[in-house]
Amino acid sequence: MTPEMLLIPILLPAGLAAVFFLIPTRVKLVREVLAVLGAAGILYLGFALFSVRNLAWKTAWLGRGIDFDLRLYHFSSFILLGLTGFLFLITLYSTVKMRAMPRLREYYGYLFLTSALAHGAVLANNFVLLIFFWGGGLLTLYALITIGGQTSHRTAVKSLILGGLCDFSMILGIGILWAKTGTLTMSDISVKPEGLLAAAFILMMIGAIGKAGAMPFHTWIPDAAVDAPVTVMAFIPAALEKLLGIYLLARIALDFFRLEKNGAMALTLMIVGAATIVLAVFMALIQKDFKRLLSYHAVSQVGYMILGIGTAIPVGIAGGIFHMINHAMYKSGLFLSAGSVEHRCGTTELKKLGGLHREMPLTAFGFAVCALAISGVWPLNGFVSKEMVFHGALETGHIIFAVAAWAGAVLTFASFLKAGHSVFLGPRSQDVPRVRESQSPVVIPILVLAGLCILFGVYNKLPLQTFITPILDGHTEPGAHLDFTSHALSLFNPVALISIGCLVLALLLHLYGWRRGGKRAYLASEPVHKFPGLKQVYDLAEARIFDIYEQGIRFLRTLSFALFKGIDRPIDAVFDKGVSAVGLKFTRLLQGAHNGHYANYLAWCVGGLIVLAYVIGWLAGF
Repeated sequence: MTPEMLLIPILLPAGLAAVFFLIPTRVKLVREVLAVLGAAGILYLGFALFSVRNLAWKTAWLGRGIDFDLRLYHFSSFILLGLTGFLFLITLYSTVKMRAMPRLREYYGYLFLTSALAHGAVLANNFVLLIFFWGGGLLTLYALITIGGQTSHRTAVKSLILGGLCDFSMILGIGILWAKTGTLTMSDISVKPEGLLAAAFILMMIGAIGKAGAMPFHTWIPDAAVDAPVTVMAFIPAALEKLLGIYLLARIALDFFRLEKNGAMALTLMIVGAATIVLAVFMALIQKDFKRLLSYHAVSQVGYMILGIGTAIPVGIAGGIFHMINHAMYKSGLFLSAGSVEHRCGTTELKKLGGLHREMPLTAFGFAVCALAISGVWPLNGFVSKEMVFHGALETGHIIFAVAAWAGAVLTFASFLKAGHSVFLGPRSQDVPRVRESQSPVVIPILVLAGLCILFGVYNKLPLQTFITPILDGHTEPGAHLDFTSHALSLFNPVALISIGCLVLALLLHLYGWRRGGKRAYLASEPVHKFPGLKQVYDLAEARIFDIYEQGIRFLRTLSFALFKGIDRPIDAVFDKGVSAVGLKFTRLLQGAHNGHYANYLAWCVGGLIVLAYVIGWLAGF
């Protein structure tokens, strides 16, 4: 395979995007067939490149060290394979779920263009090229969210501003790194995050975790869960952005900077990860809309990835990266399950649903597997990656981070017990008419993702040895053991027993809330919601007090009001009243002097000449 082949993952989806924009709206079957076949071809290309894993292509681009530099190695080929796989499944799902959308031509165009930009970001080996593809994806995300409807534009703007803030931070960090190292080639950089380089690390970290959806840059995701198409949520926040964001974060921590165990930068990552786990899952627990509940979990699970990488310990880093791909699988499956329910029932409000497992058994099965996986139930993939993160957190010696991760596990399982009970179990809701299972193109992606959750859990050696372990080559101490399966498979070690205890506690919490809520499952979280102290915090959160976007808007409004009242108005008053009054006074004086008498005018002329002569003489030195 020639190095020029690295251009195809970028050019092929970009070319297909151009074709989709040109196909007339009334032509549907051709567009959908082309989309599925095109996505299948891109997936085949992803497998082909993963089998190669070592290619580089470089050509002059903008000068001054800014080259069009692409590099394929194990990590990038792994992420590329994941991106192409999710594109195929989402495209297949979209042929049914998105069929009635009025802007279908734009949808497929932006979907494939987003994929092209994501592939470029993964393959980029020059920071400026990375920024080019990375920023382009922000624009296509904006466009895809607006497809959701008239009310989606505000959320699209919110995603653009928050994403732009994170991207700007990343650009600043790259600029500092460039100034210190003198190169923009990503594979040539490996420095300690000290002094000004520590600032570069923090700024680039913000860019990465912002893309992944970590707190506090997450607030557009729950809004988009309601406003954007569910396929967009399953593809971008749940899969693509997690893969891209955590890929870059892992490269920052492993390649560009040399992260040290319990160093300042490592602790920063662990603090951000632990806070994201706990705070987001607390918000997820109380949601009463299926998609909003999933969206907060999409944020919370990012915390496990950041925490794992922040441990700077092989088992923790591998767990964080493994959790990245696991999360992309089960979170996409969960969003697609919610989309299947919405497709048939027309709503995702938990109180209007119930008893759907008989009418939609395949969707219910897919949801159950993915929900158990994200909750960390043995022997599914989520259990394996979470256990690795738990072990890594404990090995740092800071038990508080492991406690935060376990607390997140309790509330995660409680949330999905509530969601599954509300939607698929319990009495059949009368708010929704009788339905039937969704069509095959909707169900197949859900079942495929559920099957992968089982496969990557039961046969976890397959992904760990094939995808994860090679990423850490050269990043561990000589002779370090990289077989992590012993941490994950045993149910008879203290860490695993604590995890099982967390699941039991979550079940008891759900049963308690279910009974207190009058055996209405969607009210199972009310005891937590109304708990003294938490209720006030929840009220503030629901009022968007902790939303940095909303608070930024309020600050700008307050600032503009203060500037208007405190500066603009006084200046206007000075000019409108003070200057005008002075001008009017001088005008009246001049009017009084011009009385029409020739003698007065002659006196003014003579006086002026005298003054002029005096000034000229003074300037001439006489």
